This record gives sequence, structure tokens and C-alpha cells, in this order.
Amino acid sequence: MEKLKNYLIELLSENARYSYAQLAAITSTDEKTVEKAVKELEDDGVIVKYAAILNTEALPQKKVQALIEVKVAPQKLKGFDSYAEEIYSFKEVSSLYLMSGVFDLAVFVEGKDITDIARFVSERLSVIDGITSVSTHFILKRYKIEGQITKPSEERQRQLIQA
Repeated sequence: MEKLKNYLIELLSENARYSYAQLAAITSTDEKTVEKAVKELEDDGVIVKYAAILNTEALPQKKVQALIEVKVAPQKLKGFDSYAEEIYSFKEVSSLYLMSGVFDLAVFVEGKDITDIARFVSERLSVIDGITSVSTHFILKRYKIEGQITKPSEERQRQLIQA
């Protein structure tokens, strides 16, 4: 069952829209077994969410995205978790990671414009007690998102031919 689950993770990572019937055909397994394995992956928290990966540059209503590096003074007996819980509760935060290196947390945020992000940093994030510094980096262009190249395939093909 573990081998099947690993294969299903790989397949669903490529395309979360596969039906149980399609997954069963690809894995040479019956549909009920596939459905049970996927349900177990969901129940165990391995599969957290199914979502469309969007190229925000192609959306009609533009958004601004930023990576904010945050350095904190860990709280006694709580470490970084209490900071993470406070930060991830903000609606602007799309992703949050504990990191190694100079900064402790990598916070990905979205807003309508640069002013939204600036307001978030100055009024919500930097006022949290124990945050010692922040560094904001605006995402200017996304070339690859979650393993997917953002250029249409025909545009990529033209570049290969010209090279």
C-alpha cells in the first residue's frame, strides 16, 4: 500500500484533477483501493489541499506578492511556533516557513498593491513583540511555479528553436 501511496502522491502532484478511475488505470489498481489510499493520505495530512496553481501575472486583476524574511527572538518554552501561529493567522499570508540561515521565518504575502504590503509590514508584522527585523522582497516575475513553467508551451518551443 505504501508503494501505491507514493505513486499516487507523485501523480496527484502532477495533476490533482485525475479521477479515481484514471488513477486506477495508471497504477493498474482497482478504483476502490485507489480511493481508500487517497482518503488515507488526506486523513493523515499528507494531502493538505487540492488547488489550481495560478500565474498571477496572467490574471485580469493583478496582485502584488512579496517574500518577507523575518528575524525573531524565540520565546522561552515556545520557540518559533507562537510567532508562526500569530503570523499565519493574517489573511495576507499565503505561506509561512521556518528557515535556516540569517532569517528565521519566510513569509509569503499577497496584496492589491505595494501599499497593501507596506501597510501589512508596518502595521501588523513589525509590531509583533519579539520580531527584531524584517526584509521585504517583492516578486517581480514568476518563471516557474510549483514545478510548472509559466510561459505557454509554444513560446517555450520557439525559444528552443532559436537557440
